[in-house]
Order: sequence, then C-alpha cells, then structure tokens
Amino acid sequence: MPIELTVQADDAGRRLDRILRKALPDMRLSLLHRLLRQNKVSVDGKHAAAGFRVRAGQRISIAGITGDRREGPRLPPASEARRPVPPASASGLDIIQEGCGLLVLNKPVGLAVHGRNSLDSRVQDYLTGRLRPSLSFRPGPLHRLDTGTSGIIVFSTSLEGARCFSALIREGKVRKRYLALVDGLIGGPELWEDSLVRDRDGRKTLVAASLAAEEAGGAKKARTAVRPLAVSETGYTLILAEIETGRTHQIRSQAASRGHPLAGDLKYGGSFQAGGFFLHAFSLDTDGNSPEMPLSVTAAPPERFLKKIAEIFDDECYFNFFHGIL
Repeated sequence: MPIELTVQADDAGRRLDRILRKALPDMRLSLLHRLLRQNKVSVDGKHAAAGFRVRAGQRISIAGITGDRREGPRLPPASEARRPVPPASASGLDIIQEGCGLLVLNKPVGLAVHGRNSLDSRVQDYLTGRLRPSLSFRPGPLHRLDTGTSGIIVFSTSLEGARCFSALIREGKVRKRYLALVDGLIGGPELWEDSLVRDRDGRKTLVAASLAAEEAGGAKKARTAVRPLAVSETGYTLILAEIETGRTHQIRSQAASRGHPLAGDLKYGGSFQAGGFFLHAFSLDTDGNSPEMPLSVTAAPPERFLKKIAEIFDDECYFNFFHGIL
C-alpha cells in the first residue's frame, strides 16, 4: 500500500526530494532516490522528479516500498499527532515572547540547547499540537548559546519566521548584548577586534597570533564592543558586551586573550567560581532594522548571577546596575 502525504503550508515551494527526506527520516537516501528515478513517487497522481516544487494541498504518493523493515520508513503512529497540548506552565520553559513564527526564551545555566533532555527537547514537547502540520519544517534554535551561558535564545515556530530571522542575522540587523563578570579591571569602553580560530580537538576558540595562523587555521573575524558597568576593589569587572559577529565562544576567547577571562571560566584561565562562569545573553532587538519583524526583548540574569553582583559590588553600583541597565 503506498504512503500518502499531504503538502502543508510550510512545505510549499520546496523541492520534492527535500520534503521526502524531512518527512521520512528513517528511509535510506539511496532508496528514496531509487524510488524517484523509477517513477514510484507521484504528486496529485502524476510522476514527479526530485526537483519538483510542491504546492500546499497537493498529495504525494510513494509506491514500491518493500516489506523489508530496514528499507521502509517508520512513520509515527496516528495517535502521536493527537497528543494533548501541554500547558505552558508545565513546559519548564521561561517564555519571554511568542509570535511572528518565533519563540523567545530565557535559557537557564547548565541546560544544553541540543541533545537528550535539552532545551530543544523541551521546546518540541511544548509545541506539540500547537503548530500547523508540516512535512518538512521542524522548529529549532536560530542561534547558539553554550550550556554554561544563560539568557535569550530564539527558536523558530514557522518556516517564514525562521527564514526572516536568519536573514536578519546574516545582514547584521540583530543586536545582541551580554552581561559578563570578568577577572581584572577594565577602565573604559573597548572594541575587541580579532581573528578567531577554532581548536576542534581542544573544543576551544583561540585568537590567531599572526597572519600565517589566520590563513592556516581558517580564522574568522570577530568584533565585540565592551563597556564596563562596575568595577570592584577585589579585582572584578561587570561588563556589557555587544557582539557584532557570532563566533563560537567569542566573548570567552576574546576576554581571555586580553587577560580578563570570565570569572569561573576555567577552560579559558578564569578564576574558580562555584557553578561555573558568569555570561548572560541579556538583550536582543531588531527595532529600527526590521519593520516586518520588530523584536526588542530583555531577560533578567539568573539568581546566582544577581547574588554574585550584590556580593562583589557596593550598594551604589548594584542600584545603578539595576536601574540603569535592567
């Protein structure tokens, strides 16, 4: 019996082969292309090639699937699509804003974005039954945050939202600012400009020391504007860092290379702090840059970060921080 699929709104305009790869992830790629070559795949009753662009509402039929479980796709049971929608309060998510095809969250420290028992898995559970059906679109994070970093992260809830926000990032129209506690004293505003090289074996990002190192290591430019918010006599600075590029470990690497590693960031030479380093994605906005997707959000730092600020800095700095920044 052939497999029958219906093209949904988020699938419209996409290539048939890509739709099938997303809709049938357990089908071997070689089998999928063989079925296409043998005209076993039809759209609205007509044989269609791999590059055919589908339209919403069209019916895709796949014939010629054998009884071999190793080759055939494992489709989810119909009951799975009718699971009850979990209430927002039960999702374990700190939701800042939802709409325009985006879900904006305040990520806690210690929770990975991807993998088992991750933020992504929580988002998938939360969105089950809330989104319009799609063969090829799957909600997902649109940028990165380290496991040890807290704060704002944006997930897509529609293909249109994903495309729009990703385009804004590519065009440099998304402004992202971070709060960080660093070792040492920074006396005034600084612009950190570097070429960063990723050490995949050590899982670290390094500042290229020379042009030769840049060329050999595939270095990427990184720019971060830094403003000190408060300094302490005990040797710490609270900074606001605005990134113009989004490289892996950008703030951590650039800060460490200047002798100001994040407090608690042992990987990059920081002082020991119980619970790890202090880095929080504090604000994100596109206002003025994107009339079609206006976005301006902030996220309060976690309690551990707030307690550390209160412990290190005097009452005046603490007051000015909350009333001038938050």
